Amino acid sequence: MKKPLIHKSFLHAFQGIFQMVLTERNFQIELVAFFINLFFIFYFNLSGTDTALVLMASVAVLSAEIFNTAIERICDIIQPDFDKRIGFIKDISAGAVLLMAAGAVVVGIIVYWKYLF
Repeated sequence: MKKPLIHKSFLHAFQGIFQMVLTERNFQIELVAFFINLFFIFYFNLSGTDTALVLMASVAVLSAEIFNTAIERICDIIQPDFDKRIGFIKDISAGAVLLMAAGAVVVGIIVYWKYLF
């Protein structure tokens, strides 16, 4: 199989992100949080280190949501009917996103605390 041209690979990746924005409610909510963080980064004039921490945590949550959605979609293709095993896989995948989001909140509290108080 011939590898696609590099610009085609990037195009497909951006299309995937765009599909997430259009179809996944949780991704939309997390994207709003990302933009709120971008606003706070400029509003509070965060240091380079603090900016990097907030951006890494935010992008990690968005990435985890993309992986979770991919896992759920694959599971739905493999087993369209209810299956406890598939349910377990979906639950732990969602749990990973929840864990990542909780960690991002902790990072946010640690970083923004000194700018707020």
